[in-house]
Amino acid sequence: MAKKKGGAREYLTLECTECAARNYRTPRRMKDSPKLALKKYCKVCRRHTAHKERKK
Repeated sequence: MAKKKGGAREYLTLECTECAARNYRTPRRMKDSPKLALKKYCKVCRRHTAHKERKK
């Protein structure tokens, strides 16, 4: 088996900044990484909006 790189990973959800819907779930390496903020499609708003990291 291949050895995993990078350290501990944890799942987090991405929440729409406009309607607060939690639409996406993604893994992220927790050690020394900044808060995640992406522009993603929101099904509730029906357009691309900023999504920020939110713990479970």
